Amino acid sequence: MSRLKIAIQKSGRLYEDSLQILKDCGIFINNGKDQLKVSVDNFPIEIMYLRNSDIPQYLEDGVVDIAIVGENLLIEKQKNIEIVQKLGFSKCRVSIAVPKEVETDNLTYFQGKKIATSYPNTLKKFLENNNISAEIHVISGSVEIAPNIGLADGICDIVSSGSTLFKNGLRETVTLLTSEAVLAKTFNLDQEKEIILDRLLFRIKAVLKAKNSKYILMNVPDEKIAAVSAVLPVLKSPTVLPLAEKGWSSIHSVIDEERFWEVIDELKENGAQDILIIPIDKMVM
Repeated sequence: MSRLKIAIQKSGRLYEDSLQILKDCGIFINNGKDQLKVSVDNFPIEIMYLRNSDIPQYLEDGVVDIAIVGENLLIEKQKNIEIVQKLGFSKCRVSIAVPKEVETDNLTYFQGKKIATSYPNTLKKFLENNNISAEIHVISGSVEIAPNIGLADGICDIVSSGSTLFKNGLRETVTLLTSEAVLAKTFNLDQEKEIILDRLLFRIKAVLKAKNSKYILMNVPDEKIAAVSAVLPVLKSPTVLPLAEKGWSSIHSVIDEERFWEVIDELKENGAQDILIIPIDKMVM
């Protein structure tokens, strides 16, 4: 039987979350710390732990079938790779930053100046689109130190919280792109492996939907059921169950995490009481 080869970072920002989403999908990995290739007993995949920068090339060449990788890296490497699912973790942005004493945010500041970066292709394209002629100095790590040692006038790097920039006396000015972890695939998958990928995607989508949703229960006077039901952004319709106390019912539904407090306020305004919120483990559509 075929096994789908999936690459994940052997270390770095995506490593722990990549393992966690596979675990949430019921895929249990038993491997020693230093193993670089592991077969899974309860699902037809084989996991390969690779250097982050090597993953796009391995995908394009078909050495691995799929990978959990940062969208920003795929954009930078400019590979012929398809993104099949955004995963919602390791969110960041690729931004330009300058020393905090530089008062302007205008890109013309960099005309004729030097920018240090680990993302030369992304930066070059951005500068060309904005008609800025600047020297790009490629650094593989610790980009944020470049202005402090006189190596560059600013940097272009990934930013999550911005704390690293702050600690190094820099401030963010322009965002080139936003990014998150994605599941990407090679274009060379055969039919059998496509079927395995579909099974994996089914599980991943169930996990992601659950993470972004909450199960909600509340008590509602019968005369308020229609008003409360109209507030709920449910899949089909809410479940309504009569309570022992006459004139009252319990309504059960699902709400999106992003609209949580907004929906709660509307429910209370429309007569809902004793509202309970329960996390959802999996959500199969």
